[in-house]
Amino acid sequence: MDAYTSFASVYDTFMDNIPYEEWCGYLTGLLRDFGVPSGILLELGCGTGSMTELLAEQGYDMIGIDNSEEMLELAAEKRAASGHDILYLCQDMRVFEVCRRAVAAVAVWDSLNYILESEEVKQVFYLVNNY
Repeated sequence: MDAYTSFASVYDTFMDNIPYEEWCGYLTGLLRDFGVPSGILLELGCGTGSMTELLAEQGYDMIGIDNSEEMLELAAEKRAASGHDILYLCQDMRVFEVCRRAVAAVAVWDSLNYILESEEVKQVFYLVNNY
């Protein structure tokens, strides 16, 4: 996504007020309530991987999908520092493909707000359901 090409380098600075740990606790609570305590989890619009890293710490096998190579480069740096085995894919969430079925998918912050057409939103959910 072109909007994040030059913004990627400062994205985490602008998001430093987000309580990532609290949101991760909320998400993992929901996942466990729905019988998903572990397994392959997709994060659509994963950005720089901050939430992806936290979910990996909670024991999920993470696949992060984002449409910005620059954001994923920063996510890869976090992965290298943490040592988590996270797969990052540079793909548009409207047409993504993964090689394994996931137990669930999440999209946090404003990721889905970039999908402006109702048919494209349906396509995203169709793909999530497919995988």
